[in-house]
Amino acid sequence: MRALLGVSDKTGLVDLARGLHEAGVELIATGGTARAISDAGIPVRQVSDVTGAPEMLDGRVKTLHPAIHAGILARRDLPEHLRALTEHGYQPIDLVVVNLYPFAATVASGADRDTVVENIDIGGPTMIRAAAKNSDSVAVVVSPSQYEEVLGEIREAGVVSAATRRRLAAEAFAHVAAYDTAVADWLAGETAGESMRREFTTGGPLLAELRYGENPHQRGALYGVPGAPGGVAHARQIQGPALSFTNWLDADAAANLVAEFAEPAAAVIKHTNPCGFATGDTPLDAYRRAYACDPRSAYGGIVALNRTLDLGTAQELAKTFLEIVICPSIDEDAAARLARRERLRVLVLHRPDCAAAYDVRSLSGGLLVQSRDRVSVDRASMKVASQREPTEAEWVDLLVAWRVCRHVKSNAVVIVGDRMAVGVGAGQMSRVEASELAVARAGDRVVGTVAASDAFFPVPDGLETLGRAGVRAVIHPGGSKNDSEVTAAADALGMAVVYTGERHFRH
Repeated sequence: MRALLGVSDKTGLVDLARGLHEAGVELIATGGTARAISDAGIPVRQVSDVTGAPEMLDGRVKTLHPAIHAGILARRDLPEHLRALTEHGYQPIDLVVVNLYPFAATVASGADRDTVVENIDIGGPTMIRAAAKNSDSVAVVVSPSQYEEVLGEIREAGVVSAATRRRLAAEAFAHVAAYDTAVADWLAGETAGESMRREFTTGGPLLAELRYGENPHQRGALYGVPGAPGGVAHARQIQGPALSFTNWLDADAAANLVAEFAEPAAAVIKHTNPCGFATGDTPLDAYRRAYACDPRSAYGGIVALNRTLDLGTAQELAKTFLEIVICPSIDEDAAARLARRERLRVLVLHRPDCAAAYDVRSLSGGLLVQSRDRVSVDRASMKVASQREPTEAEWVDLLVAWRVCRHVKSNAVVIVGDRMAVGVGAGQMSRVEASELAVARAGDRVVGTVAASDAFFPVPDGLETLGRAGVRAVIHPGGSKNDSEVTAAADALGMAVVYTGERHFRH
């Protein structure tokens, strides 16, 4: 049995090589891998000795040779393939152990373009694909996590089983596909234009296997995306049980909302919708105000903060049953206080921004792909459509409401007073029902507030519902053929109306 090794990540390499050698496997390796094995006193042949050709072009060419690829690709059940190997003096290769140049890590490091390009692996993916194609005879290993299993089978049976070879082949093709996707994303980022790509690929490493999906009968997992590790998927969990499928969705919704704000902000999320949001002078102030929006719905919720979680805030959080708390950092005494709540999951998210340029969703038979939504809070780009101008205090609340509203399922209406969401109407089939729900949740707090709608009011009824309840100003995209009628209704109620010119549906 012969094995070819060429690894960028040397983790576990020496132990693997020693185990293979002791099992009678002949070792062939590329330059740096061969040196690491040889330095450990383990016999190994250089690839250049097998090919009879030196490494070329600063290492760009070393394994791209028939002596390597014929040895990997030859079918053992075809006599003509084996005769061809003999005629050319080549020998079969039965095990390929390769992991790829650290392309994603190089990009994330901020390296210059030449360095990134040199970390696009060519020989590695070629060997992996060849070995995976010939999995009837060849085993392919792409990760140190697979070493123990493969070495165990070789020690026990002298070969890697057919079932394991086929599973490893599937994993290998997925590994190369994810690697190529990362390269394609990086290259596309250099030439980004207005048009969508002709072909779209997505993929990345398994980050966590979930107990189940959205429901117990569904399987679920969390995967990363190409690019620098950022976003909720790469948050560090410091306590609590593993997150479920729905936990991850809610955590993402919470973190994305508070990331909109530079001032201290807190969000309470249920089923991806904010049931509470507020900004404040401190994280504690922001959380208390967010919780006060809807204390009943906050039970079992997900809380996100955009400031360091201190002891005072931790003590306040501990008063309520919560599923998850997310923050950019946490003080030691605060962590110790929350640790008493053993079922509470605490996530530290240093980088809320995500490298992915696209929002990808699945549907039957395909994928829907769109550029990520963003919201403008530039007053200069907005238009006051009403007779009355908003006051400065109303402008502050309008811009808070506008940012919160895009994080609420459509049809969405959000009522805000003093930088605090007091009423949220989410996911309703008509905009007037969203307005009615937001007003009902606000209760007596609705008087003197402002509201945001994620899309225009098609007719006056939704806006009139808000105005008659006590809302004094409304912000929405505008653009309906009935805008003038809707705005006239606002004028009759003494309300200010601002058009943003930009819709923010969230389905």
